[in-house]
Order: sequence, then C-alpha cells, then structure tokens
Amino acid sequence: MKQSKVTLQLDNGQCFHGTSFGYEAPTEGEVVFNTAMSGYPESLTDPSYAGQILVLTYPLIGNYGVPDFTFEPDGLATNMESDKIHVKALVVSSYSGEYSHWNAKESLADWLKREHIPAITGVDTRELTKILREHGVMMGKIIFDDDNYKNQDTTDESDDTSRKEYHKSSYESVNWVNQVSCQQPIYYNKGADKKIVLLDCGVKHNIIRNLIKRGVEVMRVPWDYDFNDLQFDGLFLSNGPGDPNTCDAAVQNIRKFLNSQRVRPLMGICMGNQLLAKAAGGEVYKLPYGHRSHNQPVRMEGSTRCFITSQNHGYAVDPNTLPSEWKPYFTNMNDGSNEGIRHISKPWFSAQFHPEAASGPTDTEFLFDDFISLL
Repeated sequence: MKQSKVTLQLDNGQCFHGTSFGYEAPTEGEVVFNTAMSGYPESLTDPSYAGQILVLTYPLIGNYGVPDFTFEPDGLATNMESDKIHVKALVVSSYSGEYSHWNAKESLADWLKREHIPAITGVDTRELTKILREHGVMMGKIIFDDDNYKNQDTTDESDDTSRKEYHKSSYESVNWVNQVSCQQPIYYNKGADKKIVLLDCGVKHNIIRNLIKRGVEVMRVPWDYDFNDLQFDGLFLSNGPGDPNTCDAAVQNIRKFLNSQRVRPLMGICMGNQLLAKAAGGEVYKLPYGHRSHNQPVRMEGSTRCFITSQNHGYAVDPNTLPSEWKPYFTNMNDGSNEGIRHISKPWFSAQFHPEAASGPTDTEFLFDDFISLL
C-alpha cells in the first residue's frame, strides 16, 4: 500500500517531511513535544493536548498497539483518559505497524484513522525537538502532497509579523477549556457520605477514578459553572488545555469559594493550580516549551523530599506574585518553576504535575489521600 507524503511546516518556515500513517487530512495546531517512553494511548486521549500537534521523542511508537476503547458503567473509559483523541495530529520518528501486547486490540494507525487524526512517521524528531527547545513552541501545519512545499525549508523574515498573528489567532486566543469541558453536571458514586465538586476544565478520567475509589461522591460540573450555592464538602480543580487567562468565569467562581465564610478543602491539578493562583491574586506566564514528560523532578518546599512526576502543561504560576498567605508547595528541580501552591493556614493546595499519572509514576498519589483526609 502506497504511503502518502506529508509535511509538518512550522510557522518559522521550516519543514519536516515524512509519510502518513493516520487519517489523511490537513490540520494545524501548536507543536509540542513529550519525552515519555510509553503511554501514547493515555497521552492522545488527555484533553490537555486539545489544539496541539504532539511530537513524541521516543524513537519507536506503536509497537504495543492500542487497548480496547471500552467504557465502564459509570461512563469512564476503561483504558483511556477521556472519550476520544484530543491531539490535532501525531508526529513520530518510526512507527511500528506490527504490535504485540496482552491487551492490544488494534494498531495505533487504525485507531488514528478511525478518529480522523493525521499522523506522520519518518521525521527527525530529535532535530524538531531541538528547534522547539531553542525557539519555544510554535504553530505548525500538516500538509499532504508535500512536493509543492519542498522549497519552503527556510524562514522568510519579512513574513514574521503575519506568522505571529497566525500563532495568536490559531491557538492562544481560543478557549480550549470550553471545548473539552462537560456541558452539564455528571455524578459518580452518588450517595457517598462526602461530596466533591470537580470543576471540569478537561479532566483526565484517572483523576475521577482516584477520587471515587476513595469513597467520595463526585459531582463533575462545567468549567464556568457557579458551584458555590451547592451542598458539598470539598472542591477539586482539574487539569485542562490552553491558556488559563481565557477562563475568567472559573477564576471568579473559585475566588468566591476562597472568600466564603465556610472554609472547605480544595485541591487543584495542573490547570487547577494556575486557576487557583489567579483566584488568589497571583499571575501565570507561558513557559518557552512547557513540561511534557514522565520524569520531571520536583521538591516539596521546606523539605528534602523529591518526587519524579508526570507533567503536561505549557503555563506556570509566578510564585513572586502570590499574596503573603500563599506559599509555593513544590518546585521543579530542572528549571526552578512553580509546581504547586498552598495556603499557610487553610486547607487549600494544588500541584502543577499529575499525581494520578496515567501514564507515568505514581509517587505523589498520596496527595489525593491528603485531600480526602481534610474533608
């Protein structure tokens, strides 16, 4: 079977040529890289990748196939992190069409085609990653029949302004959280003694699994839902894609919760860390190329405890902008960026990394136990 030629064209004019092994249709998105060695089914279904073209740096992808895409009675995916693939496209160095794993049901290529997701193999992902590390994340286009573009491998500096506008209009100005959040409240483990409101900014299913297995009821509400008049025992802020600055409605509702006379526990993860910081009065900024991997080392502030964490985010909290009653909880040992915040006296804390992993290390899953113990 003939493989179609396909090109990833970055918005600085550089092109990477390869062949297609997914759905054949042009697309565009913010190009980001992930250095994890495994876990592509979970990464592809992570809503935090909405609007992005995912580059996997591990050289061989597809060799263990894809598990069956089934759902539990409560509506959670059995093996995935949501109900569909969220990336705009996938870029790999070498795709393995032959797969072997005890729970594999189909190839990665068949899954991508069924969900209409383009994919490229044969790309020098090491060189592509070096470019993204040097210049930061940038927009990219997936173009088929790349013969028409083979002479566009150099940057036209005169077109720099239009490319910046293309970048801004195509990703940063979009409220991706609104596109992946649930549309109405969803209940899990209904009837349990303690009730958690989960603000869904693009929640991974393993976060919900970790909550319900600890015996609490979870009420999952849309990102802009005003939950403050509900009866609940704790608030959980989920992960999500894109720019937290597009989520002002969520920030206002969280701020109302923080200013309430009734103090109830709160925990946030990833986007939840950023929204909590903004509600508290802090600021966030965009990282040059983000943290997307399974091996990010973080240290708990005020201790020598270090953990290896799974991460997927492009923005970070500026701890210097936090009010005096808020302190950094964790710090990234690679670049010194913030990895969580906590209130000095109230039961409110967050983590920029993923304690639930899926995939990745579960060294910090104890944070769920800490949250539940505060209810």
